[in-house]
Amino acid sequence: MVAAFSPLDFGPPRRILHVFRAPVGGLFRHVVDLVRLQAAAGHKVGIVCDSSTGGERAEAALADLAPSLALGVRRIPMRRNPHVGDLAALRAVAQRVEAVRADVLHGHGAKGGVYARLAPARGEGRTLVRAYTPHGGSYNYRPGTALHRLYMAAEGVLARRTDVFLFESEYVANRHRAYVGVPGRVTRIVHNGIADAEFAPVAQAADPFDLLYVGELREAKGLPFLLEALARLRAQGRALRLLMVGSGPDAAALAALAASHGLGDAVAFEPAQPIRGVLARGRILVVPSLAESLPYVVLEAAAAAMPMVATDVGGIPEIFGAASGDLVPARDAGALQAAIARVLDEAPESRSARFAALSESVHERFSMERMGSDVLSGYAAAFRAVRRPAAAEAPVKLSEPA
Repeated sequence: MVAAFSPLDFGPPRRILHVFRAPVGGLFRHVVDLVRLQAAAGHKVGIVCDSSTGGERAEAALADLAPSLALGVRRIPMRRNPHVGDLAALRAVAQRVEAVRADVLHGHGAKGGVYARLAPARGEGRTLVRAYTPHGGSYNYRPGTALHRLYMAAEGVLARRTDVFLFESEYVANRHRAYVGVPGRVTRIVHNGIADAEFAPVAQAADPFDLLYVGELREAKGLPFLLEALARLRAQGRALRLLMVGSGPDAAALAALAASHGLGDAVAFEPAQPIRGVLARGRILVVPSLAESLPYVVLEAAAAAMPMVATDVGGIPEIFGAASGDLVPARDAGALQAAIARVLDEAPESRSARFAALSESVHERFSMERMGSDVLSGYAAAFRAVRRPAAAEAPVKLSEPA
């Protein structure tokens, strides 16, 4: 259960429609948390998402969320990449906006952001605010590549249809400023939040795996570098085992790569499952990502004081804060190997104290209630700006991108 956050003046109750593609992963968790917070604060909330992804786990999650969804759930076909079917999806989103009389249309991720900002809904007889939370996505393409230029140009066009930007990390906000331009709209940095219950210690299971990976099984998560680091560690005489939990398009290729490294008996693959039960089954979580925004798995592991090795990418340094010097460069199996070895060899008391300090820091800085408050504050500011353009807020000053 999510507690309502402290009441502030965010205006009257709203009818909020969240639009996103896949009901899986960290983006879905973010939406689920917002739905519960917003419903608890007296708003009417609904969801539009893809009908072909998520499987039984998504169906169960949406069913569990139903008491908070006064505006219901509408599932329609949504393709990951641009497709002619997007035109039908845009019409369906617009129809849903009018059917539930939404006055906030909040898009999440690249595809959800397109639908929320381009859907031809007029909000007849009411003000319609369009909000956008990127969640990394198109901002994570390598600058200078054709795809990066294409997506940043598209973001520039879509920015004109955006009333409020709700960036989940300073990293993505700075990428937007650097490659799209300073948003001429209301802007907020809204970090993902963690519930107090997630800071409870996780009791380690019997016979845990030495290393643990949780997330999508795809190359962009840096998994080939993790497998190479594991092979190097085992070549040093360390009989380590790795548990990889998740699903994705590169699952078969990663299993083949593990076998080619002679790791067939050292690596176990399991489907996605609740995070805290998984954390109990490993000694060290490894996050070898090549690009990220503000990953929930890092927040969740840090909250539980789980020993962790992670790469210095995206918003991960924002989570580690003063401990960001412990992060390792991406695309470097040798650096990953050395960092894992350091944590394994560290005195247990020192290791426990270090990650307990990180947990305390995350507890102070990544509140779920603050996340909910900041989103509603962003909506309220956007309504004021739309109704009185001359009084629109100046965008927040962002630091220089790294």
